[in-house]
Amino acid sequence: MAKEIFLSGDRPTGKLHIGHYIGSLKNRVKLQNEGKYDPYIMIADTQALTDNARDPEKIQNSLIQVALDYLAVGIDPSKSTIFVQSQIPALFELTAYYMDLVTVARLERNPTVKTEIKQKGFKDSIPVGFLNYPVSQAADITAFKATLIPVGDDQEPMIEQTREIVRTFNRVYNCDVLVEPKGYFPPKGSGRLPGLDGNAKMSKSLGNCIYLSDDAKTVQKKVMSMYTDPDHIHVEDPGKIEGNTVFTYLDVFDPDKDKVAELKEEYQKGGLGDVKIKRYLNKVLENELAPIRERREKYAQDTDAVYEMLVEGSNKANEKANQTLQEVREAIGLNYFGHFDK
Repeated sequence: MAKEIFLSGDRPTGKLHIGHYIGSLKNRVKLQNEGKYDPYIMIADTQALTDNARDPEKIQNSLIQVALDYLAVGIDPSKSTIFVQSQIPALFELTAYYMDLVTVARLERNPTVKTEIKQKGFKDSIPVGFLNYPVSQAADITAFKATLIPVGDDQEPMIEQTREIVRTFNRVYNCDVLVEPKGYFPPKGSGRLPGLDGNAKMSKSLGNCIYLSDDAKTVQKKVMSMYTDPDHIHVEDPGKIEGNTVFTYLDVFDPDKDKVAELKEEYQKGGLGDVKIKRYLNKVLENELAPIRERREKYAQDTDAVYEMLVEGSNKANEKANQTLQEVREAIGLNYFGHFDK
């Protein structure tokens, strides 16, 4: 029996950070290693162009960095197909067909798109490709007939839009070619890390990230600069843990939940300083990040082999996507010359 497929990916607009790791990467590795799924992991360079078209070098330079991050966290090319979006022509033809089934008003209502448009300051100058990227994402998912999509919880509206497109396509063309996916989200409360500055989201564009590739000294420096309770001025002062970034990170990364509970109680009563608690967090993060960093350095010594892996993965992804494309053309009725085939 064929395994179910899961698909996930990232835009190559820079190195990946620990928000990506908690929000999606960790789940991908878990699902990959369970052996129940056939994983497809995409580097979404075409999607990255939707708001970086005038800076293609940023994407070109980031491609290998994202691939190294994938390998470093444990995505295994012997178990997962790692591929590059722009190298799969079928995705763009599928996007064109799906565009005819979605209204502009529906795209504008997508909460994730609305939030990102505001964050990027597009106002009335929204690139068509950016507004349309939920449709492109639907093509990515359906091309591989993925049933499970490991993503952060902020991407739930995107998954729902894909499900709508699948239902519309199958109804309009009276077929069952496309498969509805479902999202696979992190446990509640661990799906999104705040930025180091206390901002609601860790973001490359805001510069408030800890990157998977950061060395130990850089991580320590960033941890020591983290936002805590601004009213916790003296060690003996009672402190607040709500909105305190250090404790948010401890809740996510420290497996010793009893220890975290003790620290919270001590901090709230007064008597636990920010410096001490940050040093403790730094040790917790190092336990998680040091093995990732070591693997990344090893793979970075042979980038030619990494590119060869991407070529091999893209070739395999092409075969799968082309099969779906032929089924879609057949359903729509675009097989005008089928009777000439020999």
